[in-house]
Amino acid sequence: MSFAKVIAQARAEGRTLLNEVEAKTLLKEAGVPVATTTLATSREEAQAQAEAAGYPVVLKVVSPDIAHKSDVGGVKLNLRDKDAVGAAFDEIVANSKKAVPNARILGVAVQHMAPQGTEVIIGMTTDPQFGPVMMFGLGGIMVEVLKDVSFRLVPLAEKDAGQMIDEIKGRPVLSGVRGQPPSDIGALKQTILKVSEFVEQHPEVRELDLNPVFAYPDGALAVDARIVISES
Repeated sequence: MSFAKVIAQARAEGRTLLNEVEAKTLLKEAGVPVATTTLATSREEAQAQAEAAGYPVVLKVVSPDIAHKSDVGGVKLNLRDKDAVGAAFDEIVANSKKAVPNARILGVAVQHMAPQGTEVIIGMTTDPQFGPVMMFGLGGIMVEVLKDVSFRLVPLAEKDAGQMIDEIKGRPVLSGVRGQPPSDIGALKQTILKVSEFVEQHPEVRELDLNPVFAYPDGALAVDARIVISES
């Protein structure tokens, strides 16, 4: 799936928000560690893809008209067998159509349910004066309530990625607290740098969010991704 092809298709459909499967596929091809996610357009496809991904799996509605999937009953977690996946597919489609009757439902995203790690957010926004700006912070309440984040202008050098991580007030969490293992800081640095490279190579990208990224003792994995492109 080439970047140019995805962008052209999105613009032809009059949308600037890439769907989750498009965003993750492009990022994975760019070397960003993201959870493999496939698009199922039928119950049978969802079941086959779940078998291939390995249980447990997560199913999420894919629609350009539904921004908050959980609010419409468009997300099903921890599905452990073929029957559960089939039932979840049917429920997601029915719930989504009921909540947003005119929504264009492209299908359902299927991905292996990643083990829980320490949640962080890696993102990018475009400043009208300075251009692309990278952001890093701890996930959940640390970002939403405390606004504990750091910023750097693109492009980033390795030392910039390290400083972004070290600058947040919640940095001790990544070293391991209350018996939790320390997170792989090297993997987080590399993820930040890979996203910076991706943004630098593709100026059409106006916003990007990896939220959450699970940081593990060995490695990191983005389990959700959002990309907004320019209109032209």
